[in-house]
Amino acid sequence: MQSWRGKSLWLALSASWLLILLRVFPLLRLAVPARPWASAPQGWPRWLDTELLPSFSQPGELPEDAPQPPQAPRGGGCDWGACFDASKCRTGGLKVFVHPVAGPISASHRKILASIESSRYHTASPEEACLLLFLSLEVPAGECSPVPQQWNGGRNHLVLDLHPAPCPQTFQLGRAMVAKASPTVDTFRPGFDVALPLLPEAHPLRGGAPGQLRQHSPHPGVPLLALAEERGGWRTAGTDPSTCPWDGRCEQDRGPEQTHPGGTLPNATFCLIPGHRPDALHFLQALQAGCIPVLLSPRWELPFSEVIDWTKAAIVADERLPFQVLAALQEMPLTRVLALRQQTQFLWDAYFSSVEKVMHTTLEIIQDRIFGASAHASLLWNSPPGALLALPTFSTSLSDFPFYHLQWGSRPVGRFSALIWVGAPGQPPLKLIQAVAGSQNCAQVSDRFFPHRAISTDAILSLDAHSSVTTSEVDFAFLVWQSFPERMVGFLTWNHFWDEAQGGWGYTAERANEFSMVLTSAAFYHRYYHTLFTHSLPKALRTLADETPTCVDILMNFLVAAVTKLPPIKVPYGKQHFEATPPLVPGGPEPQPTARDCINQMAAGFGYMPLVSSRLRLDPVLFKDPVSVLRKKYRSLEKP
Repeated sequence: MQSWRGKSLWLALSASWLLILLRVFPLLRLAVPARPWASAPQGWPRWLDTELLPSFSQPGELPEDAPQPPQAPRGGGCDWGACFDASKCRTGGLKVFVHPVAGPISASHRKILASIESSRYHTASPEEACLLLFLSLEVPAGECSPVPQQWNGGRNHLVLDLHPAPCPQTFQLGRAMVAKASPTVDTFRPGFDVALPLLPEAHPLRGGAPGQLRQHSPHPGVPLLALAEERGGWRTAGTDPSTCPWDGRCEQDRGPEQTHPGGTLPNATFCLIPGHRPDALHFLQALQAGCIPVLLSPRWELPFSEVIDWTKAAIVADERLPFQVLAALQEMPLTRVLALRQQTQFLWDAYFSSVEKVMHTTLEIIQDRIFGASAHASLLWNSPPGALLALPTFSTSLSDFPFYHLQWGSRPVGRFSALIWVGAPGQPPLKLIQAVAGSQNCAQVSDRFFPHRAISTDAILSLDAHSSVTTSEVDFAFLVWQSFPERMVGFLTWNHFWDEAQGGWGYTAERANEFSMVLTSAAFYHRYYHTLFTHSLPKALRTLADETPTCVDILMNFLVAAVTKLPPIKVPYGKQHFEATPPLVPGGPEPQPTARDCINQMAAGFGYMPLVSSRLRLDPVLFKDPVSVLRKKYRSLEKP
């Protein structure tokens, strides 16, 4: 009998320990799905890998990884099909009219108006517009901004609300969409409203500060955790498993800590952000710093959750389980940490670093709803350079863009088109045309810097009437471009520099090892940049290029560098050709003041200096090697 009782007790204890192990050990890891989900009701990252840490919600609340049936919108009865008339947008595309603002406005609102008015979406005519934007101003607590006269029940209206304080009179919205900063999950209407980030008052109009990530992997000297504090700023804490960094019920002996004031970005691998709304501002700080946001039971909708796959950049955790979450963060593979941190930098730069990018992203989301099947694919939104720089009006096929060949392991095929700028009427450059047409890769010759429908090749060779190139130089440059289709590949180079004496930017054509621009008088680039040049650049910069031809070279280099974050590539150019000099300066390397102003005006128009310097030149194999000329493919490149 005692033996039977002993065995029963041993079996009971073994079963109890087994249950404990099965319930605890899966909680020691965090998993973020590697692909987005379909028809998700909201944009929070979700746990779908059952072999690792399951969701902190109850099992019955877990959504399946298959398409979900339509659900009733939260916070009202409006959805896109019922409350927006998209037929008005199908003829002229998305055109936005901003209702006049009565009374004084804040600096943030002025930046918003400026960013919209300078965009390709803006129109000054309400009859031409298919979207009317109403800017909700700051009013006393508990009140709402009065609606404009041409309200029409809110139909085809977008109410822009940057303030976290809710307006109680929601019935005034009617059929209007709401773009609100950090909306609560219970009032946000997925697929109809737009969740905005909570922007600080000093957020820049355009450009913006770059991401601050300098090291992708955790470093022994960098803290693992930073905790957002209610009064602003960050506090870094140790990782002693006997304490927890955010739960007041835990022991408070957290070891060495560092306090960062509100204006200082966190310096840690993971940023713990409590879920209540005032901490939404910390979310952007974490993105800029390259600190992976760990959102603790959030109660607000993630910004642009309709299109951004936040599973690739953020983590959601339950603030009630500090020990398990802490252990899971410590066990996360370094490869996963690297991927998450890299994605935070991309998202910050593409959509959040300036007011202009935030507003343009908002309008691009609405335009995608209008386009339907012709809208951006998820890959365009969630991989560089981002949806704002990959226009669906150019193509809906990813292979037509220059940015995705590396991901696919492919390269552009076919031949190139030569576009020659002649300028004033005169004799055609017959010698140049003969040299270019002699290339077996040349398909056609045309004018330049316009997205001509006749241009069917991906590669464009831009020339002017005074260019001088040989067929071998053209062939080799085209071969190089096929390996780097997102970049400009050219023969003549300039370099930019900061002029302390003048307090501005300058550039020079002196021959040196370093360069940051190639002249479009002899350069290869992808035809998609014609579409961006014509339809995406700010109106002021396009006007500057039209009125000042000397600025065209700089503007095209600015555009490509801003998209790729990479320098151009230089290829060999024979000494027998003319030397590169800045425009309108035939005798020397120093540009005239009017030409020097181009680079400063464009830096102001972009909001920052996008040019990237390089010292790389690509030469053919055996170039200038002491071997037989018969073994060299591009023999004429070495002729004096």
